[in-house]
Amino acid sequence: MRLHNKVQLFSVINSHLISYPTPMNLNYSWNWGSLAGLMLASQLVTGILLAMHYVGHVDYAFASVQHIMTDVPSGIILRYAHANGASLFFIVVYVHILRGFYYGSGAQPRELVWITGVVILLVMIITAFIGYVLPWGQMSFWGATVITSLATAIPVVGKHIMYWLWGGFSVDNPTLNRFYSFHYTLPFVLAGLSVFHIAALHQYGSTNPLGVNAQSSTLAFGSYFGPKDMLGVLFLALFFSILVFFYPDLLGHPDNLIPANPYSTPQHIVPEWYFVWVYAILRSIPNKAMGVVAIALVFASLFALPFIRMGGGKFFIFTEKLFGAFLADVLLLSWLGGKEITPVTSFMGLCCTAFLFIYLLGILPLIGYFETTVQSSNKKY
Repeated sequence: MRLHNKVQLFSVINSHLISYPTPMNLNYSWNWGSLAGLMLASQLVTGILLAMHYVGHVDYAFASVQHIMTDVPSGIILRYAHANGASLFFIVVYVHILRGFYYGSGAQPRELVWITGVVILLVMIITAFIGYVLPWGQMSFWGATVITSLATAIPVVGKHIMYWLWGGFSVDNPTLNRFYSFHYTLPFVLAGLSVFHIAALHQYGSTNPLGVNAQSSTLAFGSYFGPKDMLGVLFLALFFSILVFFYPDLLGHPDNLIPANPYSTPQHIVPEWYFVWVYAILRSIPNKAMGVVAIALVFASLFALPFIRMGGGKFFIFTEKLFGAFLADVLLLSWLGGKEITPVTSFMGLCCTAFLFIYLLGILPLIGYFETTVQSSNKKY
């Protein structure tokens, strides 16, 4: 029986990692999926090791983080590897999603691949947000206060949800305990979702840069793309090492090096850089409820994307050009989210938010229909 189970295990590994048929013309932008899995593994390992020394109490949380960095052997490396690993994880996943968006990797019949990817992004955002609260610095405390209060925008049950998240009537020790429990649990949920995401991908096989005849000319993944992925791993490891050892606080906010003080509000509350595009959308809309609806609509649009328009931009000129405009819009939103609120930044944020919705819900379906119709007409001749 044990021998049979071992044979089955090796058979699964062989079919999904070694002999898995992969389109032979994949470029290096297809490396980001495996790099995302590697970063998730890194976050799991460093997170478990940090949890052995972290104290989930408002009176000791900040001090325990300092203890990890000064007294625990290699603790400073662990802490910065986990903190910067979150940023690097988001960089890898964002590029992975943009690559899938550009090449139409979630087009039929691979809708489930795209949808599970969006679910993974949502869980990542939640996990990273509650993880940002754990050091219990100024930005941790006030970020938790601002973001959890958004629940009040939900009719009828909004306040009850907020009080449940808080564990009381303000952000305090019960809030930290809840967030610590969730932050420890959700990465394992992410790991399970990632396995499901890979299974959905392998059901129909990978797409390729051309978007046509993806499975006509394939190579075994292990013999060619495995070593190719290793090159990406080496570059990622180099960048990760430079970030951790030379610029560990580059992507963090200096106010989070100050212990949380509920009686001193920071002059400018800013989330981590990978949330700022969402934050820019939220604050560009004066009404809090409408801001929350706008954020929900963005993610609903992403879920619906395979059914709205998911063709690759390689052979569609207008789609390719407008994708560049969409990318510039998201980058501008990310820049605006980190700036202080002024009439100019508010107006620019509103314009960028409007273009984002016009692009996702208006331009994409129309351009997709137009270019598909033109391409079909050309085929007749």
